[in-house]
Amino acid sequence: MWHAESRVSTDPETMETEMPKMKTKSSAKKRFKVTGTGKVMAAQAGKRHGMIKRSNKFIRDARGMTVLSEPDQKLAKSYMPYDR
Repeated sequence: MWHAESRVSTDPETMETEMPKMKTKSSAKKRFKVTGTGKVMAAQAGKRHGMIKRSNKFIRDARGMTVLSEPDQKLAKSYMPYDR
């Protein structure tokens, strides 16, 4: 497996090497979305199976996406360095 090579500046005045790009966790980019104001949205939990025993109110309220709590937002943003 090859490693990410460092990027070299094309500017002749500053021929410095930059560190490799940081990687975004693939699982995070599939599960979370960052809004324009910086909040992190995620799908509602508890909808994968067992919907027959759930109440209609639960199923209705669990539609769409929800905003993560502040500690969870901090964690999710650490997985996506370029999505801030």
